[in-house]
Amino acid sequence: MKKFQKLVVIILLIGVILFLSIGCNVTSTEKRKEKNQESSLPKQINIGILRIPNDETIAISQKIFDKYFTDKGIQCNFIVFDSGVDANKALASGSIDFSTMGDTNAIVALSRGLDVEMIWIHEVLGDIEALAVKEGSNIHKIEDLVGKKIATPFSSTSHYSLLNALKTAGIEDKVELLDMETTDIVAAWKRGDIQAAYTWQPSLGELLKDGKVLISSRDLAKQGYITANVGLVRKQFAQQYPDLVASFIVCLAEGGNIYRENPQKGATIAAQELEISPKEALEQMKGSLWLTPEEQLSKKYFGTEDSTGGFARTMKDTADFLEKQGAIQNSPTQEEFNHFLNSSYIQEAIQILKASK
Repeated sequence: MKKFQKLVVIILLIGVILFLSIGCNVTSTEKRKEKNQESSLPKQINIGILRIPNDETIAISQKIFDKYFTDKGIQCNFIVFDSGVDANKALASGSIDFSTMGDTNAIVALSRGLDVEMIWIHEVLGDIEALAVKEGSNIHKIEDLVGKKIATPFSSTSHYSLLNALKTAGIEDKVELLDMETTDIVAAWKRGDIQAAYTWQPSLGELLKDGKVLISSRDLAKQGYITANVGLVRKQFAQQYPDLVASFIVCLAEGGNIYRENPQKGATIAAQELEISPKEALEQMKGSLWLTPEEQLSKKYFGTEDSTGGFARTMKDTADFLEKQGAIQNSPTQEEFNHFLNSSYIQEAIQILKASK
C-alpha cells in the first residue's frame, strides 16, 4: 500500500513538472512570437502627400497616424510632392511606400509598369480645380482662348480636364499649352507670361485674386470627365505588411470623418496645418466630394473583389484619351485597371473601424 501511495505521489510530481514545463514553453513561445512580430514591422514608412486640405492632412494634424503606427514603433515620414510626376519617380525607386496623386498620374504609373496598386480615393474633384483667366482679359468663354498661352502640370488631372474642355470647344490645336508646376504657374501668372491656367488649390486661389473661373472640374464631371485624387501603395510593401495598409486607410477614414461630422472643425484643422485661413480651407474642401469607406466600395467607384466598380472603367476611358493625346505611350487594358484598383484593404479597414467602436 505504501509503495502504491509512493508511486502515485511520484506520478503526480512528474505531472506537475511536465505541466509547468509546457506552460513555460508556451509562454516563452508566445513571447518569442510577439517579439518576432514587432521586429518584423518596418522601422519607418515614407508617405508622399499633397499640401491640400484633404483627409490625409487632417489625419496628420490630429496625429491619427500615431495611434496606428507610432505606438507600434513605426516612424511616419511625410514627404510633400507638388504633383504626381515626382511622386511616381519616388515610388519607382522605392523611396516612398504610399503616395497621393491625381488619378491621371496613377494611370501613368500603371502604364509605365510601376509595381503599385490603387487603394483609396481621397476626393472626387470639383471646384477645387479649374481653368482660370485674368479679369479684364476679354476672355469670356473657352473659344476666346484661341491663340493664348495656357499653363498646366502635364499628365495631371488638370491637364486631362483642360484637354477635354479644349476638345469639346474644338480648339485643342489652336492654343499653346505650357507644362508648369503649380508654383511656376503662379509666378508666370503674376509676370503676365500666360493668359490662362488650369490648376488646383491652393495655387488656383492665388490666380483668382485677380482672375475668374472659366470652367471647373465640377462642370467637366457633369459632362462625364471625372477626376479624383487617389492613394497608391507599393505592392511589395503591401504584400509584406497588408495590416499596415489597412491601418493606413483607417487613418484616412478617421480624418475624413472629422470633416464629414463637422465641416467647420475639419476646415480649421486643415487650415492650421496648411497655414491658410479656415474660410479658404472650407471653400476648397467643399469643392470636392469626400467618400466614406462604404461609398468607396459602391458600384460607382471601387466596387468589391467580386464585382469591379465603375471607376476602373472611368480610368480606362481616361487612359485611352491620354494615349490619343500623346500623354502616355500605351493605355493599359480594362483587366489591368480592374486589378489595379484593390478594394481588399478598404474592406479590412471597415472591419477595424467597426471593432474600434
